[in-house]
Formats: sequence, structure tokens, C-alpha cells
Amino acid sequence: MTSTITAAMAAELADDHGVCRRPVIRRVHDRQTGAEQTVAMACGATLDSRCPACAHKARTLRMHQCREGWHLDHEPERAPVEVTRPATGTERRVRSTRRRQDAPNLPRVPMGSRTIGATFETPDGKTYRPSMFLTLTLPSYGQIIPGTGIPADPARYDYRRAALDALFFSRLVDQFWKALRRCAGYDVQYFSAVEPQKRLAPHLHAAIRGAIPRDVLRQVARAVYLQVWWPRFDRALFSVENPPIWTGTDYADPQTGELLPTWEQAMDAVDADPYARPAHIMRFGTQIDIKGIIAPSEDADRAVRYLVKYLNKSIAEPLADPEDCDAAYEAHIDHLHRELRWLPCSEQCSNWLRYGVQPAGAKEGMVPGSCPKKHHDREHLGLGGRRCLVSRKWSGKTLKRHRADRAAVVREALEEAGITAPEIERLSAEVQADDGQPRYEWHPVEVTPGLYTRTILHGIQERARWRAEYARAKALDVNSAAPP
Repeated sequence: MTSTITAAMAAELADDHGVCRRPVIRRVHDRQTGAEQTVAMACGATLDSRCPACAHKARTLRMHQCREGWHLDHEPERAPVEVTRPATGTERRVRSTRRRQDAPNLPRVPMGSRTIGATFETPDGKTYRPSMFLTLTLPSYGQIIPGTGIPADPARYDYRRAALDALFFSRLVDQFWKALRRCAGYDVQYFSAVEPQKRLAPHLHAAIRGAIPRDVLRQVARAVYLQVWWPRFDRALFSVENPPIWTGTDYADPQTGELLPTWEQAMDAVDADPYARPAHIMRFGTQIDIKGIIAPSEDADRAVRYLVKYLNKSIAEPLADPEDCDAAYEAHIDHLHRELRWLPCSEQCSNWLRYGVQPAGAKEGMVPGSCPKKHHDREHLGLGGRRCLVSRKWSGKTLKRHRADRAAVVREALEEAGITAPEIERLSAEVQADDGQPRYEWHPVEVTPGLYTRTILHGIQERARWRAEYARAKALDVNSAAPP
């Protein structure tokens, strides 16, 4: 059968049956018995364009995580926190916390240690624990043709500010949550997703645990701002054709040979200048949407589905119908991408060379316009970080723990029905042989079209068997629970 099915046909079959279309195939050698076997692992992609099956699993897992933490009636356990230390040369600089004069002050209320929302009791004795669904957007960068996302006048559209706001969007979101907690009086927890609008500007949808007055939410969104204290980068000092040169230890002016200031030297100059201004200032837009949500309800389920709706799409994927995505919309994407290609995305970005500053941790081979970070890709359009932002005390579990819990539910149902569940950890690197060393050795495999096709067909057969066994296990459980 495999001789009549091409690799392209096998990939389509994988999509139709919910099987990974890009499996990672390895040869596993058992050091203890000498046996060898070929093992296929799911690629784990989160985008539909790469692997629909794996992207669907990732989206379903996020939906489960969102539901579990949104309407908790008890304090969750603290999820383990991974502590990361800043890289050498990028230690945090302390600046004044004095608010800008053009930003309104925010009230501060006594801070409680709770993370769950307050409950409300109706006259008929029912108790409700409401939560919130919030949408935050960025300001306008120029007039947009209604319903298209295309600038009415591209020449007057502020692409530079739009690109910078996309690069720093996650930092502004962090400022919002910090300010909201101080104003709400409790440790507000959230599950949020970053999505693109048709105009390609990112916006945030967030499920918030607990009810917060709408006036407070609007006040915080209007008052929050972000100041980026970097060296100035509004004028390029070096061209693409004649960039700074590497001297063996530093970058220098190709004409004069003068060394460029290091990142620390450039930041010291900013700190020492009494008239220094932030390199970029950003705020949220005026468009804010706030809804109250009570669970269980259809509104809550609909909001969860909406939160993860676009997590399987790239930022640059057209949000309109393909027929409406004409050359003007593609030109809009290209223009924003050009801005993002040359702007610095971080202290370590190679684009700093264009503005006469050595990046933090400068090394040989850095070229302006060739920063490897995802922020500059056309696929991400400035949003190189995580698309799903979740607070640490949302459910008290890591995403890995949520995945294990879901697998445990399936395993338990199978075992109760007398069905042997697959041994997930049977080939784990943690399994040791008699000599105390890892028992299994994993080796790469040259994937031929025939091997790929056989792997896909075997995966389809195995998935069909697992689904049939799980359906039978659930049917037995329902029958055993039914009254005689």
C-alpha cells in the first residue's frame, strides 16, 4: 500500500486523521538488550500552517488551562518559578519612579494576599463569583480604510511608531498588570492572548479572575505608559553597504577606525545627560472593551474559545478572506516588516551597529538587518515572544503539568476499563541500564519518502486504535454508572 501513496498524499492523510504531519523520527538503541526500533515523535508545532494536528492539541491544552484557573473558588498552589539571571553587561539600571506629568495619578488601596475574586449573594440566596473579560488595543497610527486594515494614506501612516509599539507591547502589558494590582487591592491573576488586528497592530484579550470596577480598569488603561530608556536610534549613522567593522575585540567606524561606544558606555551617557529623553514612549489606545463573566455559562465557554482563536495563526496571516487580501494589504505588511527589520529589538540586537552603538555582548559576525530574533520576521511582525501570557498563580500548575493531568485522565479511564495504556516513559532518557548509565541511545535517521509514508500510516492506525479504545472505556464507565 505504501508504494502507491506519495509523501504528499501521506501528509494530507495525516491532516485528515489528526496525526502529526512533521514527525521527528529517531532510531532508538537499547544498550541492555541490543534491540533497535524506529520511534516517531510529534513535532509539537503551534501553528496550523506547519502542523494542524499538533497545533490543535496545543490550542486544546490552552483552553483547558484557561478554564481551570478562571473561576477558582480556592487559592491555587504556587507553580514553581524558574529564576533567570540577567546576562553580563545587561544588569537592570535603577531610575526614578516619579510619574510623568502628562500621566494621571492612580489610587493605591491596601493590598491583600488573595488571588480569587469576591463572591456576591443575591436576595434569593444564590452565590455568584463573577470575573472579567478585557480587551486592550493600541492607539491609531493613521486613518484606516474601514473593514480592510489598509491605511488610507500609506505615506502618512506612522509605520515606525507602529513597529516600535509592536516590539515593546509585552512590556506595556506587564506595566498594566502591575498597576492594576495596586489599584484593585489583590493579586490579580490573568490568562491573556496577544492577537493582531486587521491593521496588524497587536491587541490583548484577557480573562481576569475576580470582578474589578469598570471605572478602575479604564482608569488604569488610560494612565499606564512605558518609557524605553535606550540610546537614541532615530537616525542611522552607518549605511547597510558600509557598516562598522570588527577589530577583533570591538566594532569601529570603517572610515576613521574609531571604536564605537559599548552598550554600557552609551547607557552611561544617557544616565549622565540631565536633558535625556526616553527613546520611545507608548500607551494603550482609547478603545477598551470590558465584559463581566459568570461561570458556568455559555458566555464563559464562548470567551475561552475566543481567547485561543488565533493562537494557531501567525501574526502576518491575513485576517480577511483570501479574496480580499489584495496587493495593497500585502504592501502594508511589507512596509511594516521593513521598519521592523532595521529597528533594534533588544540590547543585544545587531541593528544597534547601524546607530553607532555596540550591542550588549557584541561579537564577531554581527550585521545590521540580520538579527536572528523572531521579532524581525515577516511571520511575527514584532511579536517575537509568547502569544499566550499567563500569570504564575492562575491555576498553580505549569503547562507541562496540565498536559500530564490530561494524559492521566485518559490513562485512568483506560485502566479502569481493563485496557493497557501506552507506556509513555518506556524509552525515556531517565531510564537506566544495569550499569547506571542511560539505557536507551537516540540516533538521527535519514528520512526517505518511503519511511515517512510508513510512519504516517502507522501513526494513523495507532491513533484510530487509541480512539476506539478510549471510546469503549468511556462507554463502559457510563454503563457502570447508570442506575439498574
